[in-house]
Amino acid sequence: MRGPPGSGGPAARDPAILRAELGWSASPVGSAAATASPSFRRQQPQDGYFDPTALGLRSPLLEEFRNNKSRKYELQDIVGHMVEFSGDQHGSRFIQQKLETASSDDKQMVFEEILPNCLQLMTDVFGNYVIQKFFEHGSQVQKTALALQMDGHVLSLSMQMYGCRVVQKALEHVLAEQQVVLVRELDGHVLKCVKDQNGNHVIQKAIERVPAEHIQFIINSFHGQVFALATHPYGCRVIQRLFEHCSTEQHALLEELHRYTPSLVQDQYGNYVVQHVLERGRPEDRERVISRVRGQVLTLSRHKFASNVVEKCVVYGTPEARQQLLDEVLARKPDGSCALHVMMKDQFANYVVQKMIEVVNPDQRILLVAELKPHVAALRKFTYGKHLIAKLDKYMTPEERRATAAGQ
Repeated sequence: MRGPPGSGGPAARDPAILRAELGWSASPVGSAAATASPSFRRQQPQDGYFDPTALGLRSPLLEEFRNNKSRKYELQDIVGHMVEFSGDQHGSRFIQQKLETASSDDKQMVFEEILPNCLQLMTDVFGNYVIQKFFEHGSQVQKTALALQMDGHVLSLSMQMYGCRVVQKALEHVLAEQQVVLVRELDGHVLKCVKDQNGNHVIQKAIERVPAEHIQFIINSFHGQVFALATHPYGCRVIQRLFEHCSTEQHALLEELHRYTPSLVQDQYGNYVVQHVLERGRPEDRERVISRVRGQVLTLSRHKFASNVVEKCVVYGTPEARQQLLDEVLARKPDGSCALHVMMKDQFANYVVQKMIEVVNPDQRILLVAELKPHVAALRKFTYGKHLIAKLDKYMTPEERRATAAGQ
């Protein structure tokens, strides 16, 4: 549970102070060119990816490790080659497995070797997993030291395919005060991260893990942007996480969301945000969504995306709201037809009908089944009608099933 803003919590501390307490120098340990082992020291592409086999620089030890399947290797056997092994598919997997059960001394041995090159490993296709293992299984001192190396690089790591995984893992395992230091670097870049295929995951993790009072800058950046974010393939996920974890701060954003409900329910991404409100929102927010659906059940049920929202209205609405939706689809027109007759034959709306049959009370279900039974023969002509017929079969007597089958 998250405390409300101002409830107290760890204050962000200067990285230099944390380094001093740990006995580290004032600047990050080593540069890539200065400290990398020969097999690692080479020109790296901008995204940080490197191939240990590039330029034929794989060491004899790594070659033997890859080719000799009979020998049982231990971490001590690859001393001096930890960085190289971390950047190799098989070597990385070996180190990861060993770190899960390694002694404190063995972990420290590996850690001291990879620390000077940890930034490069964080953005490497295989190396990032070794860094993640240290956040999971390392000592608190080791986790803190790794996080300090990320100082000044959190934004670039968050936008990178492998680096974003390391940032997420760090937010899961470092102490609260260091979480604050890490996320503070994203201030001013929130929307850029949200709309990025990698960065959005870091923002989601920050919302999930960092106390709400320390990510107010994230929440503030969403004001006036709810519609744009809810209709974005990545933004819609972030908005949902915010509604899950920042209950006190979400009210203003929900007000903004409600203004756009009619458009959002029909959007390929926005409909998921509205569904989320129906599934996990407050009763008053559910009712506001359902009120925008009432009167348009037929139209919205026939829409590819909005039909999902109508289903959730049926499932999560109050008994009174469910009755109103049912009355709407069963209401007779002058010609004797009703919306249900159209919905049962529609490729999207038929799923709404199926959901109604599932969740309504027994008396309501009797009305639905009675209205649908005379149309079973017609439904058999539609490829998606068989699902609705299967649903009906559960609630018909054997005699009714035989009667409808005879009417083919």
